[in-house]
Formats: sequence, structure tokens, C-alpha cells
Amino acid sequence: MPRRVRSALSALLTALASLLAPLGALAAWATYEIGDTGRYEAATAPLAADPHVRNAIADAVTAGIMREIHVGPPLKGPLRAFTHDAVRSFTQTDAYRVAWTAANRAAHDTVLRAVHDDGTAPVTLDVAPVTERVKQRLVHDGVPFAHRIPVEHTEVVVLSPENLDRLRKGYRVLELTSFWLPSLTLALAAAGLLVSACRRRAVFATGLGTALGGALLGIAVAVGRRVTLTDLPPDVSRAAAASVYDAVTATLRTVTWLLVVLGLSVALVAWITGFQDHQHRHSQEHQPAPAPQERPQAQV
Repeated sequence: MPRRVRSALSALLTALASLLAPLGALAAWATYEIGDTGRYEAATAPLAADPHVRNAIADAVTAGIMREIHVGPPLKGPLRAFTHDAVRSFTQTDAYRVAWTAANRAAHDTVLRAVHDDGTAPVTLDVAPVTERVKQRLVHDGVPFAHRIPVEHTEVVVLSPENLDRLRKGYRVLELTSFWLPSLTLALAAAGLLVSACRRRAVFATGLGTALGGALLGIAVAVGRRVTLTDLPPDVSRAAAASVYDAVTATLRTVTWLLVVLGLSVALVAWITGFQDHQHRHSQEHQPAPAPQERPQAQV
């Protein structure tokens, strides 16, 4: 194969591998982290202590309680404030973290069923366990009307029908390609190195392509965050949703930096070694030839 053809083919394979790298990372993340209950719970467990999420839970539980308690206007404001403070205080306890884990696991199972089915109902998080705990606390503190609080399913919307439809389409594609897309990326990168006429130049291009793929992945995560927060319903806390998004996509951001740092490191090493070899050849080419040795004259 001519040298020029090999170089062009290597460049094409490397470019394809660079473009597929972020898609492969997304597919693997969606299937092996978001689709796995244990890894999902580990990623979202810190949200139980997030102040924005705790405020959102306190607002939702308080609103659900106040809808069921009918008091006059003079008592409504103070009772709402007292209830909200009690719920907010409860979100700092171990009992709340247990309730959060149970509710979050149920929501995750619901999301997985929703993306695999064709339903149109929104995905919600049931905070009834939190309401039950708050009711017990208010009754214990002697709050008026606390015993009348009904413990019903107070649901917080996690995914609206519109967002669910987009998520379902994207998730199914990523799930189907979660194995062969990363494998194809590695195969294309290896093939680009093998057919290249200059291996060092191919390694340099592969490193830059890997870094570019990481940068594209980071841009995709940032754009997804902006779109997600922009399309939220007005009654959903933007700060809480941002905390949830950041927790769920933490692995993707880590992969982004790994690809960028690894790719730039490989490219830098290839460039330095190539530059050193060039300097060595240049110095050898310009080294003066050794002077011919004089033959000793024969004695008469």
C-alpha cells in the first residue's frame, strides 16, 4: 500500500475513533451506572445531605401537609412555618436518610420501567415515608392538628412526560450500543496505528483525538445540564435539580477529564520523542566528516 494512502487511511480511522469516543462513554455510563441500581444509589446517596434537595423535600412535604389541614388564616402562616422548620430539621436525621434511600430506590426502579415501557405518565418520587416521620415528630411535640395529618402519597415529579419521552429514545439507543460502540472505538484507534506509515505521528494524532473526544463529552454534559434545567416545570426547584444532575453525571465528568489528560499526555510524549529524534538526525547530518589520516613516510 502506498505511503500516502496509508497516511490518509490512518487519519480517517483516528478521526472516526475520536468522534465515537464520547458516544461510547455515554453508552457505557447509561447502561452500567444509571441502569445499575447499586451504582445509581451510590451516586445519589450524597444527595440526602444536599441543602437544595433537603429544601425541595421540605417544601413538597409541607405543601402536602398544608393541603390536608384546614385552619383559619391567622394560624395558617405560623403553622406552615413551624411545619416547614420541623420537616427541614427532620432531613438532618438518620431516619430521613433511610427514608431517602428507600424512596430513591423506588424512583430509580420506576424510571427504568418507564424508559423500557411506552407509558406517558410522569415519573415521581413518593415522599410519604418522610411525611409519616414528620407527623410522628409533630404529634410528639404537641403541635395542634398534627394527629389529623393524613399520610398519603405526596409525589415529587422527577421526570415530566416530555422529558421522559426524550430520555426513553436516547436511553434505548445508548443501551443497544453500550458494548459494541466502545469496542468499535478501540478497534478503529488500533487500526489507525497499525496502518500508519509513521507510527509516532499516528500516536500523536490519536492522543489529540482522544483529548478532543473528551472535550466533546464535556460539552455534551454541559449542554444537557442547561437543557434539563431550562425545561423544568415552574414548581420544581432548579437548584435541587442541578444537584441531582451533577451527582448523576459525576462519572461522565471524571471520564471527560481522564480522556483530555490522557490524550494530551500521549500526544505530548509523542511530540517530544519525535522532536528529539529529529534533533539527533539533524546533528548527525551536519557533523563534519573526520579528517583523513596522513600515512607515515617510509624511512630510506
